[in-house]
Amino acid sequence: MKLTSEVADKISAAVDAAFDRQIAFTQELVRHPSLRTREASAQDLLFDAMRERGLEMDRWDLDPAELAQHPGAGPVAVSYENVGNVVGTYHPASEEGRSLILNGHVDVVPEGPHEAWARSPWDAPVIDGWLYGRGSGDMKAGLAANLFAFDAVRAAGFTPTGRIHFQSVVEEECTGNGSLSALQRGYVADAVIIPEPEEDMLVRANVGVIWFTVRVAGHPTHPREMSSGFNAIDAAHHVMERLREVEARWNAEKDEHRYFEDLDHPINFNLGGIRGGDWPSSVPAWCELDVRIALYPGVTADAAWAEIEECLASIDVDESGNPVEAVATRNGFYSEGYVLDEGTDAEEALRGVHREVFGDELRTFTTPGYLDGRVFALYADTPALVYGPISEAIHGYDERVDVESVRRITKSIALFIAEWCGVSVQLHTA
Repeated sequence: MKLTSEVADKISAAVDAAFDRQIAFTQELVRHPSLRTREASAQDLLFDAMRERGLEMDRWDLDPAELAQHPGAGPVAVSYENVGNVVGTYHPASEEGRSLILNGHVDVVPEGPHEAWARSPWDAPVIDGWLYGRGSGDMKAGLAANLFAFDAVRAAGFTPTGRIHFQSVVEEECTGNGSLSALQRGYVADAVIIPEPEEDMLVRANVGVIWFTVRVAGHPTHPREMSSGFNAIDAAHHVMERLREVEARWNAEKDEHRYFEDLDHPINFNLGGIRGGDWPSSVPAWCELDVRIALYPGVTADAAWAEIEECLASIDVDESGNPVEAVATRNGFYSEGYVLDEGTDAEEALRGVHREVFGDELRTFTTPGYLDGRVFALYADTPALVYGPISEAIHGYDERVDVESVRRITKSIALFIAEWCGVSVQLHTA
């Protein structure tokens, strides 16, 4: 059955009818602090929600050894015991339509000092049209939207005729290993939707990301004879300045990379953490910098990493002439960027349903952030539609997602299911 206006109206009305329950479920999900390695309780909630919908369930812990065989995997710096994915699969009675993955990540970034929030990061209130809380936008509203979009199709009296995998993955915020593990487990489809917080737009391209730690060595002495020592923390600042030179050079090359020409500063090197020294009255003998860098699509992670290592190896002395030894170790993302090819059937289908819901044309944009879409685009040759609701302050204080935007995105996903997978009319028997 084609997605007619009548079918679309019924499905949209079903989204509206269940929307209060959808927001309540999203609030419950936000109240689970699913920080890295602590995702299990949120995954329990999602597992039960999928099972209640009659899906075929699969749950497994990530396997570092298996992941290490994949070129896109990030080095694992934590235990993966009880750190796992949840996938629920819908199988139609007769698989006649195209298949679909509805993917989302359940892990969230640390919330920071609670006193800097207007209220607890885990309270999840709705205030003036915004749902608050860590992970509300990035991306628990999207995870809930995937499930309730599916509900709406069936509540409207239709049955999808294509296979659908509902994926709740971990590790998106640090390695991307969750979606990679699902791919290694054999989950593939004809298209993917990932409802990240993307301002009601579709991501056309995004950067790759590498995480690493630079350890800088010093020479400890007593402060009374500081000049005879070598301060590793001071030297670490010099090391970061040299890395900034690489950052500036890569940004100067943006015109060579399609879709990045108009971005003001597409390549960002972030100093995300610093540790050093052992004693206030000792010149620091060591300092470590935690760094996140970006790379353009088409630049391999190996090539970018080689430039970083070359930069560090070239630093022999600091600005004062002291010898510098700086060694980097990868400890997270080792991912490459990707571009969503224009004109795919999946994108055209999304454009059509977006127009139906929003009454406007779908806009695309380029983001200098990481997205799991690269897993499907680079390693499964699958169009990954990263498309989701309006949000504010993700990774910041008072993170929030626009409730009415969530409603619209849910309708788009529901209509996409009907258009992409196809639907048949449910047969009811007495």
